[in-house]
Amino acid sequence: MYFFNPDRIMTDDSKMSFDQKISVLQEQLANADAVVIGAGSGLSTAAGYTYSGERFEKYFADFERKYGFRDMYSGGFYPYQTMEEFWGYWCRNIWINRYAPIPSDLYGRLLALVKDKDYFVLTTNVDHCFQRSGFDKKRLFYTQGDYGLFQSSSPGKEAKKRTYDNYEVIRRMILSEGYQIEKNGELIVPKDTKVRMTVPSDLVPVCPDDGKLMTTNLRCDDSFVEDEGWHQAAERYQEFLRRHERLRVLYLELGVGMNTPVIIKFPFWEYTKKNPNAFYACVNLGEAGCSREIVKRSVCIDKGIGEVLNMLDIQT
Repeated sequence: MYFFNPDRIMTDDSKMSFDQKISVLQEQLANADAVVIGAGSGLSTAAGYTYSGERFEKYFADFERKYGFRDMYSGGFYPYQTMEEFWGYWCRNIWINRYAPIPSDLYGRLLALVKDKDYFVLTTNVDHCFQRSGFDKKRLFYTQGDYGLFQSSSPGKEAKKRTYDNYEVIRRMILSEGYQIEKNGELIVPKDTKVRMTVPSDLVPVCPDDGKLMTTNLRCDDSFVEDEGWHQAAERYQEFLRRHERLRVLYLELGVGMNTPVIIKFPFWEYTKKNPNAFYACVNLGEAGCSREIVKRSVCIDKGIGEVLNMLDIQT
């Protein structure tokens, strides 16, 4: 169990320049026996997955006019009166954040930096960008779910262990609203077409195992389903950590804030503390810092992830 203690956090106030920090990170990448990437929402945001602003206005202006919320996150928690409207909202959210093209090549550039290393990825993101960008799926652990999966809304018995691929159903929902889907997955509103905010009742998904309504496989309460694939990934991650306990491990944290620090941030500090050969790197605009106990084996870079990867590309 990890507890937040603000006195333990040391923000990056060293006298090293940005270029010097990049050099340190580059050296650690080059010399590491293994790299563990810890990825939070800041990485997806840097890749273009913004939940407000232009992307929100493009796909959810009708929901904003009707209900007043101004970002996709808030819309996901709105108490819609019908399941037809619930899925009218969620099918768009899932499609543009899971099946439509990734807005930038940031994940691909990250892969280029670690593809020849022994790496593993631990992430709280649910957009599947790592696997879609070519990362080995056996080196990925998505702890908080996947936009591409359904689960029972109140799982019991067999449904407690199972999730269900949602691509075909979500695609049919999207088309039912009046969108067209380009070959690359981009959503297009045909000219002179008014997009509907609801899906037909026969598209509202029902769990084949317990007959209850389906919902998203996202960790928001204790009904979250950790299926067989989740447990296999968790075991592969633990085995990876065991195999590298005393080796030169770079714990590379990207865009992880203080929303769920017990999943990535605090364990990374602890692993670095326990292994004298380990090194911790934090890249996070506005939130770069580390435990005082590992400050001598850390580099904290208060810059955007894209900017840091650009510099690493130049020096590679």
